[in-house]
Amino acid sequence: MLGLLYFLSPMAHSHPPPRYRTLSPWKLWRHGTAGERALLLGGWGLLVLLSVVLGLASVIGRWSGLPLQLGGVQVYITLYPPLLICLWLSLCWGWRWGAVPAYLATLSLALYAGMPWYWALLFACANPLGFAIMVMGYQAIPMRRELRDLSALLFYVQLSFVASIFSSSGALIWWYTNGIDRTAMLAIWQGWWLGSFVQSLFIVGPLMALGWPAIDAWQARRPSLMSTPARDPRRAVLRLLAAVTAAVIAYGFLTLHLSSAQLEQLRSQPGAALGPALEVMQQSSWVFFGVFSLIVLFMAFFGYQLFVHWQRSVDQLLAELHHANRGLETLAHTDALTGLLNRRAADERLFAEWHRTVRTGSGATLVMLDIDHFKQINDRYGHLAGDTVIRTLAQAIKDEVREMDVASRYGGEEFLVILPQTAASGARGFAERLRQRVEACEAVHAGERIRFTISLGLAELKALDPAHLSALDRADQALYSAKKAGRNRTESAPSGDDAPQADRRA
Repeated sequence: MLGLLYFLSPMAHSHPPPRYRTLSPWKLWRHGTAGERALLLGGWGLLVLLSVVLGLASVIGRWSGLPLQLGGVQVYITLYPPLLICLWLSLCWGWRWGAVPAYLATLSLALYAGMPWYWALLFACANPLGFAIMVMGYQAIPMRRELRDLSALLFYVQLSFVASIFSSSGALIWWYTNGIDRTAMLAIWQGWWLGSFVQSLFIVGPLMALGWPAIDAWQARRPSLMSTPARDPRRAVLRLLAAVTAAVIAYGFLTLHLSSAQLEQLRSQPGAALGPALEVMQQSSWVFFGVFSLIVLFMAFFGYQLFVHWQRSVDQLLAELHHANRGLETLAHTDALTGLLNRRAADERLFAEWHRTVRTGSGATLVMLDIDHFKQINDRYGHLAGDTVIRTLAQAIKDEVREMDVASRYGGEEFLVILPQTAASGARGFAERLRQRVEACEAVHAGERIRFTISLGLAELKALDPAHLSALDRADQALYSAKKAGRNRTESAPSGDDAPQADRRA
């Protein structure tokens, strides 16, 4: 029950499950090939005609309410061939494809048997109602229709039973309009639902197991012809649960009421033997017990499938949320133009490195750099060319840094590189390699080859720094000194009483 409540909750359906896919007649007519239209629509027309003929044959041949002994218990079964065709169409192509021939076949036989036309119009809805229950079940829970695994088979069996109970409502109209004695009603009603159930199970089921994989493959190849019902799966679940509940109540009432009717009629006849009636009552009770056991199993299985489906939906949702959160985190910390870290992420990493330095004394060196005369590049070649220069510099930085280093675009044409566990001498070697690489490369934009240089400032991150920005300020001052001294050079921030050192490779 807890799984069912979660399944019906809005959160469990933030991402709806795969829907029941059907063949759209309108899309088939508009987008299907001439061969597909001729084969599918022509074949469907022939099946409609065949369903009507077989429906009339079932009345003429009196295939209704045939007695059958099963394990010493007498039951009744009705053979109705159109059911096989129309149920297969509903499951493979969609409800409308099967409901139309089923309605026309039942309407034709009802009018042939002399049923008033207004009752016949209602009577013909019986089998389409049962097919609607089948389709509703597959809309509620995505389930494989080739019936080649136990879960799919059990789902089909129990769904077929509920659909058969609903379709047997037509037996009540048949009984009423034909003036049949109430004691004979049990055979007609039981024959209808049991016949539908048996034929669905032992004939349509194997046909689905054999033919559905090919149909499913064709539907996958022709998605332009398919339509997905725009229904909320939660509503389909609620409708199916309501249908199952109504079927249970209707079946229990009719079974006990019709069995009791036979017993009461015999009691009203003086000297009538009650033995046969009691035997029928006993047999009906055992059938009633068996069917209700099947219903209980169906509810348990259906609840389990709901829970499994909910769990898979939640797992998928959590995985997608995790992926989305990682993507958002990446976007929040990455510069879109260069793919390096942005200023916010660089400040966070610098703060963490300062804390580690204060705690362990390991130290690090900051490298602040920017592009020389970048404004002149923008003015001469345009801002898009300036973006190309920035991306070229970013790639050069990526090629030089180690995996443990932190490279970021700190703002505009300014970049910051954090070199953990690196002294000033090692940082100077890195800075010079990067400076020389940039000096030797070219940025290509719109056929123009743009050469440019960079200036760099170094500053060690010390455990005695009062804040992480102190070293950043010294690196910025060193960069300013490099610019002032002529650009295209590396300048180190003073360490203690040491004088500034500069290397020039102009």
